[in-house]
Amino acid sequence: MYVVTPPQRSGLGSNSDLRVYQAWKGSNIFCLKGRFIFGPDARSLGLTISLIVVPVIIFCIFVASKLVKDFSDTWGLSIVSVAVVFTIYDIILLMLTSGRDPGIIPRNSHPPEPEALDGNNSGTTSQTPRLPRVKEIEVNGNIFKVKYCDTCMLYRPPRCSHCSICNNCVERFDHHCPWVGQCIAQRNYRFFFMFVFSTTLLCVYVLAFCCVYIRKIKESEDITIWKAMLKTPASIALIIYTFICMWFVGGLTGFHLYLISTNQTTYENFRYSYDRRTNPHNKGVVDNFKEIFCSAIPPSKNSFRAMVPREAPMPPRSAAGGFMSPNMGRGNDEIEMGRKGVWAMAEHGDDKNVSDNERFHVNDDELGDIRTTRDDDVEQRGRPNIHPRHSSWEMSPEVMALASRRS
Repeated sequence: MYVVTPPQRSGLGSNSDLRVYQAWKGSNIFCLKGRFIFGPDARSLGLTISLIVVPVIIFCIFVASKLVKDFSDTWGLSIVSVAVVFTIYDIILLMLTSGRDPGIIPRNSHPPEPEALDGNNSGTTSQTPRLPRVKEIEVNGNIFKVKYCDTCMLYRPPRCSHCSICNNCVERFDHHCPWVGQCIAQRNYRFFFMFVFSTTLLCVYVLAFCCVYIRKIKESEDITIWKAMLKTPASIALIIYTFICMWFVGGLTGFHLYLISTNQTTYENFRYSYDRRTNPHNKGVVDNFKEIFCSAIPPSKNSFRAMVPREAPMPPRSAAGGFMSPNMGRGNDEIEMGRKGVWAMAEHGDDKNVSDNERFHVNDDELGDIRTTRDDDVEQRGRPNIHPRHSSWEMSPEVMALASRRS
């Protein structure tokens, strides 16, 4: 989990010795020095692996090893070998799904430049431009509405969404899967589907050979099926377990086959995005499957092992009075989950002597201290007997200049 550190002077280069994964602002967990990236709920990955491996071990010991004697040497050994190889293949797909970048879009260090104001309000001395909450863009002749993300300080591309669990904007976001501990999105959706599908086949395989073993006991001892089942309780437990799991992962496989054939994501389907309008991404069943399984996986936009670059200073704003987030003044329930980004806010309405061109810029990590100092000044005006609190963090020169003008 990323922890905000006190701001440093730009000349010191305090972040020059850190790698990207060490200064990561999302909630992800990194392993092997940034070579693997997991979600914050990566501990569930151990449970998922145990739910796959333990039943296969029981199957190999109590069922498959017994069937080796009932079949020829080649067929008997193949039953055990297929189970082991299939399980290893399933675990590899699980790790490819869980341990790679799902398609995270890097955050901006500064918000984009706000659009210029119309200038119709000539009577006002200062104006605060707002970044539009929604923009319309054209992609391949189709109009898409893209939303602004306060946390990542960017306009999300089409089909991108902010995961409140990982605290990242992810391209072609499908859903966050707690069983794999990772977002399922553009760069790992193929492996996720293959993992779910192979797990379904593994369940069918174990269930089928458990039934074969029970039938072999019935035929060899010439007893009823119920007595044969009592002689192998491990087979009964595996049949019940795999039958339940088969409905779960099998239903999930069928659902994602439908999503792939219509070129939808789980997020879009649950929001009924294309119930009343045509899906612009749908290319036909064959081309939709080719897009998922035959197209090249785009490279990651993040180099987690690279050194953290020096942050460039915030560019000067041409509009007067700073600018505001599109979520300023909105209720908390209307703001997207995650840390809200606020920047470069100048309080122009409280002081008549501040000109239109006077503003200050605040870095994201300096904001908390500036808020504390300014709030204490407000409290001190109404409570003169209380001494103000002084922070150990240094304010930017723009704030000091603004404070001297007000005094």
